[in-house]
Amino acid sequence: MLVVTSLIDETANMVIRALGEHQVQVARIDPADIGAGLTFGGHIGDGHGSWSGQLVTPSRRVSLEEIGSVYYRRPSPFRSFAATEQARQFVITEARHGLSGLLRTLPSCRYVNHPAATERADFKVAQLEAAARVGMKIPQTLVTNDLDAARAFARKHDRIIYKSFRAVPTTPDGLVGAIWTQRVDPDDLDESVCVTAHMFQEEIPKSADARVTVVGDRVFASRITHPEGAIDWREGDWSKLLYDHIEVPDATRQALFAYLKDFSLVFGCFDFALEDRGSGEVWTFVECNPNGQWGWLPDYDAIARAFADVLLEGWWR
Repeated sequence: MLVVTSLIDETANMVIRALGEHQVQVARIDPADIGAGLTFGGHIGDGHGSWSGQLVTPSRRVSLEEIGSVYYRRPSPFRSFAATEQARQFVITEARHGLSGLLRTLPSCRYVNHPAATERADFKVAQLEAAARVGMKIPQTLVTNDLDAARAFARKHDRIIYKSFRAVPTTPDGLVGAIWTQRVDPDDLDESVCVTAHMFQEEIPKSADARVTVVGDRVFASRITHPEGAIDWREGDWSKLLYDHIEVPDATRQALFAYLKDFSLVFGCFDFALEDRGSGEVWTFVECNPNGQWGWLPDYDAIARAFADVLLEGWWR
């Protein structure tokens, strides 16, 4: 069993502990440790149609052929201490294509998730299209850098929100920022819209949110209520969030599995806006993080065991 992630990753630690209950051998590597902390060798040819070789860390020696499952979490970015920027970029690129290339092509291996599948499913534009295709309700959405189009979209809807595609990069001194999903005043739309891509959506008059974590064929769902009714529940003090178990409607549950299959994913963290219309709640797809966090959810222990189970299915094959 191979776990590919950074040194400090408590979410991965939960899964490793769950795997430990089954007495399986687990090797943990961070590709960024290439050098003294990680050496490797892979060969192919001479009648062999798949890669064979070894990964070697200070505490482990792993045969590529013996790896049955890979939990591909969040490895650190490749780094280099070469003297020039050109040399650094060359070293990083070569490591990514060589070592990461091997880690993506292990024979007869179950990936949770395969990094190529994660990358493909990481684009919110693709997520919305896939969600609609499998039958989920999605908000009306505009992706644009056209000011006139943005203003027209704002006029069409009572309220609109802006949502960034990715997290804000850290500053050179390591400070982390965030842009929360926020309501947009149409009068604030100006020429700055033209600078880059923006995603605007109709605002869903939600009463709560749902976080649905799917691992293999198991579904874990929590209703999340922000005491102040914030548009983005991630904003503010997480200790004040209210969690309740929620049942996923059958049609939505089937759509979740269809969505994961569409992207060749084994796992995904889905977010929904819940709208109370009296006769029942309407579930509107917000996004799916193909490598999302779940260690803070009330049922994190059960989720960790579900990860262990799907990884063991690949290991036992």
